[in-house]
Amino acid sequence: MPASWFLTAPLGILLVVPAAAALTAGVRGRTGRLDRAGRLGVHGRGAASSDRAFAVANRVAAPVCVAAAVVFALGAALVLALRLPLAPMLVVFVVSLIGGATLLVAGGAMGERAAAALAEPAGRAAGCAGCVCGSGGCAVLTRAATVDAPAQQA
Repeated sequence: MPASWFLTAPLGILLVVPAAAALTAGVRGRTGRLDRAGRLGVHGRGAASSDRAFAVANRVAAPVCVAAAVVFALGAALVLALRLPLAPMLVVFVVSLIGGATLLVAGGAMGERAAAALAEPAGRAAGCAGCVCGSGGCAVLTRAATVDAPAQQA
């Protein structure tokens, strides 16, 4: 006996809403039309560092967001169209919901890593590797030690 429409319709809608949001985020992220002030897109620490990092993070996450939208929409279509009994219909709903959400999290993580890699400086400061003084302070001592070292051996 198929599950009631009073159950399948709300569950189908619960999958259509994130499908639409994920598709919008994926398409707008790919084309660079996402707004940093909006709710959609990757908003981690690395992505929030600059406009360019936000655009890169969302461009990297876009294909995975579209894949999540497909998973959500396919689950909604199966829940609504197949008229399955209650237990299999709930399994399809839960698997679609968890699968789409997992893809969104994975896409966000990929985008955040790309933005964080973009935000990192290309090279290290000229100081020693163990201190926090950067190019000041001990950088002068480090350079002086390498210049004086050959003179001491001679």
